[in-house]
Amino acid sequence: MSIQKPATQAKTYSTWQVVVSILATFFIIGLILIGAILAMTPAGQSLGSYLRFLFALDSVQVWWYVTRAAGIIAYLLLWFSTILGLAVTSKYLDGMLDRLFTYDFHEFISLLAVGFTLLHVIVLMLDKYMPYSLAQILVPFISPYRPVWVGVGVISFYIILLVTITFYLRNKIGTRAFRSIHVLSLAGYIGVTLHGYFSGTDTALPSMRILYEVSGLAVLFLTVYWLVLRGLHNSEKRRQAEAAQAALAARAAQKPPVAATH
Repeated sequence: MSIQKPATQAKTYSTWQVVVSILATFFIIGLILIGAILAMTPAGQSLGSYLRFLFALDSVQVWWYVTRAAGIIAYLLLWFSTILGLAVTSKYLDGMLDRLFTYDFHEFISLLAVGFTLLHVIVLMLDKYMPYSLAQILVPFISPYRPVWVGVGVISFYIILLVTITFYLRNKIGTRAFRSIHVLSLAGYIGVTLHGYFSGTDTALPSMRILYEVSGLAVLFLTVYWLVLRGLHNSEKRRQAEAAQAALAARAAQKPPVAATH
């Protein structure tokens, strides 16, 4: 499953867009530096203490809440990216959305899903109740908590990361390889769904079970729809090829034999 990016000219940016981007970058860097300097002052330390008290940043549960929230958001983004890819590939959205927009939007949602997944994973190392080591995060099936389903999640993340990277390697690896690798996004989504359902602590909630079931059914419907259309398209191509071969054979049969020359 992949989205065919329309053949267009390279993106161009006006001077004001470049200037605004540069100024925004320096503004963000400046805010970070100012915040770092203020954090070392007595006022900054007092503010930090108040924020820790206000948001319970010293609590054992706070990082657990963060990783759970990041995981749910990452799952929803991945689901949306998956159904968007299936819908566009199946031409389900043709006439409603421009293909170039949907391709870029699909790419952006995929990157956002990877970002929230990284947050979901990295925060586990900060959790005070059950801290994870770097090896337990990177290596599948060695997690102290439900190692099988956490391992499935690790492998699924690697698949999603690989698929996302191919957005930027398409010109080098070619369209055929890009499409073949992009089909793995379905396997990544299925793996993430299994990971969340069987290892997520929120699965006991009816709302989360409904979320997994409804989102899974939506992906299943669009996958079947895509496979049916692909089968019909391949059948039509075979029929046209057979018709062309039959026409060539008929034309060859009607051609008079060439007289022998002496």
